[in-house]
Amino acid sequence: MNAADFAIRTLGPATLPSPLLRGDPEASEHVMVEEGDAVLVDDSLREVRALLAAGRELPCLERAGPRHKLFFRPERVTLGVVTCGGLCPGLNNVLRSLVMTAVHHYGVRRILGFRYGYRGLVDPDGHVELTPQVVAEIHAQGGSILASSRGRQDTGQMLDGLQRLGVDVLFVIGGDGSMHGALDLATEIARRGLAIGVVGIPKTIDNDLCFMDQTFGFQTAMAKAVEAIDCAHREAQGAPNGIGLVKLMGRHSGFIACQATVASGRPNFTLVPEQPFRLEGAGGFLAALQRRLASRGSACVVVAEGAGQDLLSGNGNGTERDASGNVRLKDIGTYLAEKIHAHFAAQDIEINLKYIDPSYIIRSVPANAADAVFCSALGMHAVHAGLCGKTEMLVGVWHRHLVHVPIRQVIASRNVVDLGSTLWRSVLGATGQPPRMT
Repeated sequence: MNAADFAIRTLGPATLPSPLLRGDPEASEHVMVEEGDAVLVDDSLREVRALLAAGRELPCLERAGPRHKLFFRPERVTLGVVTCGGLCPGLNNVLRSLVMTAVHHYGVRRILGFRYGYRGLVDPDGHVELTPQVVAEIHAQGGSILASSRGRQDTGQMLDGLQRLGVDVLFVIGGDGSMHGALDLATEIARRGLAIGVVGIPKTIDNDLCFMDQTFGFQTAMAKAVEAIDCAHREAQGAPNGIGLVKLMGRHSGFIACQATVASGRPNFTLVPEQPFRLEGAGGFLAALQRRLASRGSACVVVAEGAGQDLLSGNGNGTERDASGNVRLKDIGTYLAEKIHAHFAAQDIEINLKYIDPSYIIRSVPANAADAVFCSALGMHAVHAGLCGKTEMLVGVWHRHLVHVPIRQVIASRNVVDLGSTLWRSVLGATGQPPRMT
């Protein structure tokens, strides 16, 4: 990694004094962030020493926060906001924070919300006006008042829509696929030589974006997953040879499954995309499950939706894609349930299996208190970034600091569970499952 990889693009010099310093400048001064203030990308002493010894500049992420000077004049600016991809706890909290910060802190007079994701940018009637009155109570609701959708739209047509409405800054609330679209849009803006900012806010309950300690919605999703696991555990204990099987979200990254397992302490097996496993054989999952039932009389199993997809490849997995271009995953939950039933039936062993899939309940609930606070901070700092001319970047948390991260770095790779990490070792310790089931 080079220091230049984390430089944040700006639309031009910020020369306008911030209205945050009016009235009581001394009281406001302590919250202002100086340009050049940054957080180390890698804060380990070993890495810092190695880079300094090699005479290299330390890679840093620009700190987020209000600046002394703005690029846009707030009372003349038009802000746009769009929610893309699947639903996630906290979307309405972020929307509310964006609007309240822009209006009450900066005096912005026009904010447009685009409905149904990027589709709203190309639809002439796909937008609504957002005011403090409109968003005052939305944080208590799940989902998004702007709704959402998957799928790409023509980048040129999206930009034409923004120009037609006079949008100066577009806030994109979304995950990996949404940020690919945001980057394409920012690239086209630069090609046309326009001064329109694109600021991202990371939304994915899978927690799979790089250079992000955490994405909003994850804490709420994990807490709801714990409730589902606890119910599965009780169901398993309520019948002879009871098995509670819970499928949780996690296409490529098993963070929800792992953290919910550790938080609950109930599961005996946790299967994630990062750790391949086999069903058959003495070292496989089914044999381990049978040993568990023989010794304890019940078992609780958690599986992330992206786990074990190689086991399903013979059924056409990988040939179908959704509107966003993601491979349509086969249902590992129902597949496991069928295989478990078949395995024990072949040995004439009675089991009582209860299968729970809380996926859409988990992602559509209102944000809990921790996520609500986090969403408020992200929305507020996104407005700070947009009005001072930052573009092609996201607001996130890194080493517990709010920072600006270039979109290119966020989508260059995927954040996944490290099988050598404390988190995975905590999962193995909590479940007692074999380190490998192959």
